[in-house]
Amino acid sequence: MKPRQQRMLAVGLAVAGVAIAAALTLRAFQDNMMFYVEISEVSKGNAPDDRNFRVGGLVLEDSVKRKRGELELEFTLTDLKSELVVAYSGVLPDLFREGQGVIAHGRLGDDGRFMADTILAKHDENYMPPEVAETLAKHAAAKAAEAAKNGGTSP
Repeated sequence: MKPRQQRMLAVGLAVAGVAIAAALTLRAFQDNMMFYVEISEVSKGNAPDDRNFRVGGLVLEDSVKRKRGELELEFTLTDLKSELVVAYSGVLPDLFREGQGVIAHGRLGDDGRFMADTILAKHDENYMPPEVAETLAKHAAAKAAEAAKNGGTSP
């Protein structure tokens, strides 16, 4: 083989290697990407079936159900428009409380419950995850507008 052909073969193999590495990196990034879906959208059936996603909202008061001594629990999340039952097995973050904002990572189960594999709680009194704060503000404004339209009575 001539030196020119050897160089062209080396360049071709290097380009192919870079292309394969880039394709594998993009594939791994796509598989690990986590989408945020509003609870209202999940309630409408607009949630991905084939991948994990995130939901966030406020933990409803008196909705946490756990048997004494067990790690499995259920609680209800709300975005002030819709509610979603979340099932989780594991140790909860120290800041997890009813009435507080949380984000749950997982997927929707066949029974309509969100099967969480991770729960993230806000880290101080003033912080709420941006997605959750935006969703809650949007639904609170819609609820206030509806109440004003109905003459101050809520439906």
